[in-house]
Amino acid sequence: MSALDEALRQLRARPWRPVVLAEPVPVDALPTPALLLDEEAFDRNLARMTAYLGARGKGMRPHAKTHKCPAIAHRQLAQGAVGICAAKVSEAAALVNAGVDRVLITSPIVDAPRAGLVAALARDCVARAPDSAALDIVVDSATGLDLLKAAARSGDRLGILIDIDVAMGRTGTRDLDTILELAESAATAPGLEFRGIQHYAGQVMHLEGRDLRRERSLGLWARVAAIADSLAERGFAPALVTGGGTGTYDIDCEVAGLTDLQVGSFIFMDQQYRIIGGARGALFDDFEVALQVVTTAISQPRDGLITVDGGYKAFASDAGSPWPFDRQGFEYRFAGDEHGVLVRKGDAALPALGERVRFIAPHCDPTVNLYDWYWVCRAGEVRELWPIAARGCSW
Repeated sequence: MSALDEALRQLRARPWRPVVLAEPVPVDALPTPALLLDEEAFDRNLARMTAYLGARGKGMRPHAKTHKCPAIAHRQLAQGAVGICAAKVSEAAALVNAGVDRVLITSPIVDAPRAGLVAALARDCVARAPDSAALDIVVDSATGLDLLKAAARSGDRLGILIDIDVAMGRTGTRDLDTILELAESAATAPGLEFRGIQHYAGQVMHLEGRDLRRERSLGLWARVAAIADSLAERGFAPALVTGGGTGTYDIDCEVAGLTDLQVGSFIFMDQQYRIIGGARGALFDDFEVALQVVTTAISQPRDGLITVDGGYKAFASDAGSPWPFDRQGFEYRFAGDEHGVLVRKGDAALPALGERVRFIAPHCDPTVNLYDWYWVCRAGEVRELWPIAARGCSW
């Protein structure tokens, strides 16, 4: 058995279905640190984004790298999502294993074992839902596309999108000749279907100020539109033009050729997004904070501060510090792997020892990746566990 086969076997053994608790559990009774999902706020966020995009004729293709949870992916599809994005092949495998049949892998691959797995996943999807399933993957090189061509069988329906890099410099290609050659090669290869193009400007998502984000994002999309026109002139008009994200969801809807948006963090919201500013002011509050990390105050080494049991292993730290969710006048500071310190700014009352303290994650995606499940709260009580089945799926 190869290393990839063993990794896949372990992945398929993971539970993914929601677990209904025999009795509701108060939030204050959770073992901490705990990843708490406010189901009602989550539902409102999902409904709001669905309605907004639908009213403007755009599809929603939410990114599973945010939640890594098949149960959430199924809810998004039930709300009308045109598909689900996966950042890596393993993430896609976790989704397909859980019955998610419309998946776009948004990172290119350049090795034969993963190309074979992608082709097999595409066949699994079509076998389950012949009329509606689609497994797609982006390519940005002949190397990657040739591996997929070798792995696909005649009659397969593995979808190919070209990853276009306009300015970010992470993945994708900006060479027009390469783009045209990839489209022609994919369109004529047995077992493959050329579906369209992807463009993601991650460098724009967190720019502060909506006007600046709008100027930068629409300028980049204009360059993508010129590439789409060139493809159409060669007979390869893209059926899908996908990209964008939470930070530009209300801007990219203005792009005529864009078919769907790869929004992710809107379902949870984190502090990194809240501070970028929105159409109504300095706070980007179009969506509610639905995800919190619950900690417990465990020690008071000196006056004016109290230690909680959540540190680097409870919060991703790439985007700064956690933000107190429901307490004014405090600042959080990391104090090691397992601890953080809540510092009083002013005369606010410190939490008592044993009291639960909730925080907004600095960056929700990597914070989610630290936990095995969501404690799902409705009407003030935790009623279900939703497994984070794609946790750690980085290959």
